[in-house]
Amino acid sequence: MTYFKQWPGLIKAYEKWLPITLKTPIITLQEGGTPLLALKYINELIGKNVKVYAKYDGLNPTGSFKDRGMTMAISKAKEAGCKAVICASTGNTSAAAAAYAKKGDMRSFVLIPDGYVAQGKLAQALVYGAEILAIKGNFDKALKIVQELANNLPVTLVNSVNPYRLEGQKTAAFEIVDSLGDAPDYLCIPMGNAGNISAYWMGFKEYFNAGLSKKLPKMMGFQAAGSAPLVLGKTISNPETIATAIRIGNPVNKEKALTVKKESDGKFSGVTDNEIIKAYKILGKEEGIFCEPASAASIAGLLKIKDEIPNNSTIVCVLTGNGLKDPDCAINNNDALFKSGIEPDIEIVAKSMGF
Repeated sequence: MTYFKQWPGLIKAYEKWLPITLKTPIITLQEGGTPLLALKYINELIGKNVKVYAKYDGLNPTGSFKDRGMTMAISKAKEAGCKAVICASTGNTSAAAAAYAKKGDMRSFVLIPDGYVAQGKLAQALVYGAEILAIKGNFDKALKIVQELANNLPVTLVNSVNPYRLEGQKTAAFEIVDSLGDAPDYLCIPMGNAGNISAYWMGFKEYFNAGLSKKLPKMMGFQAAGSAPLVLGKTISNPETIATAIRIGNPVNKEKALTVKKESDGKFSGVTDNEIIKAYKILGKEEGIFCEPASAASIAGLLKIKDEIPNNSTIVCVLTGNGLKDPDCAINNNDALFKSGIEPDIEIVAKSMGF
């Protein structure tokens, strides 16, 4: 029998790249180390001898990329003697904050927009013991409130304005380079609050400057058309999209993201909900990957700009969350055959199977 050493979590794996000291208590659920999956069907759709991969961060402990940032944010909060953390969330942040806070023996407070959080995400936060406050307003309003509370109460804010969040999230870029042997030509990524695209760029630049990659990718950010402030260049007062994780009208990391676009010679584009769902279904049916709707924005975006992609390009699409985060979307958007009311008889079942 072969025995494999357990992945230690991203802080231990990349400790020399992270702002930790011997005094930092590492609060981890062994996050990171997520797979980079080759997308054969998507390759064929694009052609041009491209190589397309998915960085599937939906396989992190709480099912999204937020775990990468949260292990750092909670570890540093614990180091500072913090007893409670707070965040605004469309779902994934609340799940990660609640889980890591519990691991670090802290209280977690979560403000969510009432009625706009997918059930899978809300269930997680509840099970992890978060203290949830649902407000009559959208994510942007919730974020303003928690920022003010963190300035006046003994609680640490763990949204992506917390710099340690981005430090943890940048490790995904390290993992991509470590897997490919170099940076990709393009990185396609969904954008909500725009922290993740900023973190990836930070990671790619750090590896490049250290001589661990020979190039930097063009950063291609995609937003839902009904929630696209970075594409349209203006705040969206009432953002709307089926992809609730990126339903944000006033990204707190807007300026960072615009800098990323400029420095990388990248591009920001919008994708419709129909395009997102089409990509979501392709990933499941053709690639065997179940992601949440917001994640599929990266694939939808790539398919939308495929004519702009040069021959022989290497492309990585970031899938930020697991499909189980939003089971209602899966049930309402699939091409599966579902037959019910079948008698428990072998011949009848076989006939129903087409045999």
